[in-house]
Amino acid sequence: MGRMQYWMNVSMDLRIQAVDGAHGGGGWVRIGAALHEEFNARARELAVMVEGRLIHEIMEPFWPLAAEDESEEPVMREYGRIWTDKPKVLVSNTRTEAGHNTRIIGGDDAIEQLAALRAETDGVIGVGGANVATQLLRAGLLDELLLFVHPVVLGAGRPLFDEGAPRVECDLLEHREFEDGVVLNRYAVRGARPA
Repeated sequence: MGRMQYWMNVSMDLRIQAVDGAHGGGGWVRIGAALHEEFNARARELAVMVEGRLIHEIMEPFWPLAAEDESEEPVMREYGRIWTDKPKVLVSNTRTEAGHNTRIIGGDDAIEQLAALRAETDGVIGVGGANVATQLLRAGLLDELLLFVHPVVLGAGRPLFDEGAPRVECDLLEHREFEDGVVLNRYAVRGARPA
């Protein structure tokens, strides 16, 4: 059985974007070389990536081009190759096509399809996107949180989970510090349902 792991850059007040509708990290994230190398190492180990539509549409136009762009830093080109080649599942009710090793699931049974993916996958399944992560949390399918906490309080913006997320208890599995005050915290979500 796979483990669903929600990856996200967050502010100290657990916001994932400074302004609702502002897609991408913005100027508040502090991603230095060592942190990006950590992203790459963890992404290489993923069995599959599950992405909500907004996250996918942020990644889709940039990373395949970055993979081949000689003007980009090597760590960026490497992540571009990882993202482009890695098997991906796009959760969307509006998209009907996607390239770069991506299949689309949606509809009323999307969570059941993700439960089946979790049951049949060996390894870590990276999850990107607050909406899909909230739905997985509600369904008891989210196993871990991998949070990269940046030393900034945004005060407003999109939260880590959507409103109505259930209360859950977590256990700290890993803690690391990076340059510029960024902290990695990995948590196990108590009560995730077995496959």
